[in-house]
This record gives sequence, structure tokens and C-alpha cells, in this order.
Amino acid sequence: MSNKVEHIFKLQTSWDGGRNDSSEIHCENLKSTISIPREMDGPGIGTNPDELLLSAAASCYIISLAAMLERSNVKARLVLQSDGIVQVENNIFTYKQIIHHIEIFLQDGSDSNKRIARRLALKAEETCMISKALKGNVEITVDCKIAQ
Repeated sequence: MSNKVEHIFKLQTSWDGGRNDSSEIHCENLKSTISIPREMDGPGIGTNPDELLLSAAASCYIISLAAMLERSNVKARLVLQSDGIVQVENNIFTYKQIIHHIEIFLQDGSDSNKRIARRLALKAEETCMISKALKGNVEITVDCKIAQ
């Protein structure tokens, strides 16, 4: 017997105008202005779809890793920088790659905890819901550094 649960997240927006205008997005806990980024010859007002995708991937990754470390009884502080690489070819924009640069600061830097932390840093990317949604379309890699 299946124990399936669905969660529905709703976003509202509207767009009045052309390519170089802006709009507001509203979710339960997210409100932001959006537009095309300056790097893509837009007005650069507020955030943009590229940053939103990167923030979704990064936040899902770090939350997944924190939960996995907690379940493994490995206490750590996590610092993450994620890079989103968008490629432009023949005026076609493609989200090519996301690189998660994770630093794991262990409270107990035993060899065992280092091995667990490194393994979970890679596993968290594979199990994150956003990473799964992007699989086959965006390459996601993890650059992991472990410290005490």
C-alpha cells in the first residue's frame, strides 16, 4: 500500500510590458521583483530565473546535507558557494552547470567523521529533490573541502 503525499506550492505573478520590464513574484514565503539580468542585456531589477534556479539547487543541497549529517551524528557547520554557469550559443541560453563548493567544518575531525562527511556531501547532491528534477539537463558537481 502506497503512502503518497503531495505538496502544492503556488506562485503568482503577472507581466505587463515587454522583454525589459519587470514583475513581482509572490509565494507563501517569497516575494521578489524579477527581470532579465544585466548580463543578458536586461534591466537587472531584482532577481532573475537563473538566480532563482541556483538558489533552489543550493538551498535544497545544503538542507539535504545538513539533515544527512545530523542523522549520522556528525556535527558540522556548513558554508556553501554555488556557481551557476549559463552558456550562450547562437543566441540560445542554456543553463549548463551548477557547482556546489561546500566547506564542512567538523566539530570532531576524526578520520571516520571526515569519511562520512565527504560521502554525504556527494550523496546529498544525488538525493536532493531539485538535483533530481534537473538531472539530465543541468550538470551538477560538488567540490568538497573538510576542515575542523
